[in-house]
Amino acid sequence: MPDVLSAPLVVEFPFTRSLGPVQSAFLTGLRERVVLGVRTTDGRTLVPPVEYDPVTAEEIRDLVEVAPTGTVTTWAWNHAPRRGQPLTTPFAWVLVRLDGADTALLHALDAPGPDAVRTGMRVRVRWAEERTGAITDIACFEPYDGEAGEPGATGKSVRAGGHSGVFGDPITGIVAPARLDYTYSPGRAQSAYIEALSARRTVGERCPSCRKVYVPPRGACPTCGVATAEQVEVGPRGTVTTFCIVNIKAKNLDIEVPYVYAHIALDGADLALHARIGGIPYDQVRMGLRVAPVWTEGARYPDHYRPTGEPDAAYETYKELL
Repeated sequence: MPDVLSAPLVVEFPFTRSLGPVQSAFLTGLRERVVLGVRTTDGRTLVPPVEYDPVTAEEIRDLVEVAPTGTVTTWAWNHAPRRGQPLTTPFAWVLVRLDGADTALLHALDAPGPDAVRTGMRVRVRWAEERTGAITDIACFEPYDGEAGEPGATGKSVRAGGHSGVFGDPITGIVAPARLDYTYSPGRAQSAYIEALSARRTVGERCPSCRKVYVPPRGACPTCGVATAEQVEVGPRGTVTTFCIVNIKAKNLDIEVPYVYAHIALDGADLALHARIGGIPYDQVRMGLRVAPVWTEGARYPDHYRPTGEPDAAYETYKELL
């Protein structure tokens, strides 16, 4: 039995969204050291603000300025901060109900240790030195001994006062980087599949019940629900079952657009895998096209598949693999 493989993987992409009038005012306000909430028709003040009442679903736009001071309603200690978190030293995640608000805001509290944090403690905003119109304009919260209604950025006492939400150069959109770091272990079946690929062989597993051969193998038949163990070498040639034309260039792929990504049913397999098609103009790729893998030196998997020159496969031979 081959060793089970594992590898660190990162899924990362920039999430871009436009802002409506409420979120635009909230983020622009943070840039100006003003914390805004929104007032519902029943008089509750929601911070952070939302565009629709979570109870009635009614659209709400009545903006309210609240104080940058508040009370911790609950908390949890973070003893090992991760990359991208508000602080690089251990801190507390806290829910803070700002003075003048009826809901709590989640952020970090800079405290020397968990013994210094408690529910009900008073805190205030520590503003970031450079502010751009993002939640990170609040660098964190810090302990505070004062009373409610600390003067806001304008110098006046802030106790849930109305606000126009009008600022110069408003923030109209944001780009939030999304990233997930994790360790992936393919398991016994897929580890054997990957090891075979390093020898330029494609190996699947046959179900002992329905006799279908799955590539890549899953370790169990998704139809019958029984374990699979019998290895079957398939391909290397196959048939294009379906495909799409890619017109948007990916940042991490040095491939010129347009190009074709296809589902390919390898000879002897009962499940199509996906791969790029090369060696042919994108507008000549078609269902039934017979293809073979193209390997590059040192690669653990085919770089792409190219036409073999054989006659196209009859639709009846692959219609169940679409």
